[in-house]
Amino acid sequence: MRSFLLAGAVWGHRTSKIGVTDHRLTIEALKIMQIWSARIHADGSALFRFPFGAGALCSVLTFFMANTITSPVFVVRDNIDTDQIIPAQYLTLVPTKADEYEKLGSYALIGLPDDQYPVKFVTEGTTKTPFKIVIAGRNFGCGSSREHAPIAMGAAGCEAVVAESYARIFFRNCIATGELYPCEAGERLCDVVKTGDIATLDLEAATLTVGDRTWSLKPLGEVIPVVDAGGVFNYARQTGMLPAAKA
Repeated sequence: MRSFLLAGAVWGHRTSKIGVTDHRLTIEALKIMQIWSARIHADGSALFRFPFGAGALCSVLTFFMANTITSPVFVVRDNIDTDQIIPAQYLTLVPTKADEYEKLGSYALIGLPDDQYPVKFVTEGTTKTPFKIVIAGRNFGCGSSREHAPIAMGAAGCEAVVAESYARIFFRNCIATGELYPCEAGERLCDVVKTGDIATLDLEAATLTVGDRTWSLKPLGEVIPVVDAGGVFNYARQTGMLPAAKA
């Protein structure tokens, strides 16, 4: 049973921030799990042991894995600019430093006006958001071209934005940094969905489901593996377009 619980934790964990895809992490974790379960079985304390090899186990797992995100949503309106996403005074934080990356997340969307957004994206005193999906109106991410904007949202634990349209530089930065899946909706979802609604975003099927309603999104196509890899440079290394990073 412990093995099943550990597997469940691994399946739901995303690691694009450190440049390791879900699939690769899961394979390595399951190899460890197989060894671990066999050892405790030898001690007579195991309730369960994998009856087949790690390769077969990973094949089964890959079959059942779905590239979906289920979460409460945070809803914003039109023309949310990068100064609202991460105000300029926080741009001195260096995302490549782990502690500063974490701190950057605590300021994500802190520039939104309080009178329009009484619910905070990140609660004061914390660094993580309960909202893995942001629903937005038109022209999300307009303003300056700062890469800190998608990085701050990703550092807070956000995984995707579903917007009516994007500022193109922000859209590109989401992909380049590997922090967010920038999904585009054909309808104005910010008028229909409310903050706190539970949504399921299916990246492969390009759909967003809230309750009994499902909307089709513009397919991300080849964007998905780039964000999965943790950005364009990690993707280029993984696919052989660039030399592998030195250890």
